Amino acid sequence: MTNGQNGNGDRLDRIEAIVESLARSAQAINNDHEERIQTLKDLVARLTCLEEGQNRMLASIDDDRPTILRRLMTIENKVDRILERE
Repeated sequence: MTNGQNGNGDRLDRIEAIVESLARSAQAINNDHEERIQTLKDLVARLTCLEEGQNRMLASIDDDRPTILRRLMTIENKVDRILERE
């Protein structure tokens, strides 16, 4: 009976070692997953900042457009007057 109990003890030790190994693997996978999630969150935040900056830049261009158009029209009018004189 001692031999049978010893065999069961060895088997139990192996099972415990496997369970501990699986637990460590699961923890490592979880840590890796958390790091990847954080990286994705950081990337989303950076992309959001870029998008906001781009939107501000486009709004600024839209605000400047009337001024640019006025200047172009002034130049066009001057060119027209010069051409009319000649």
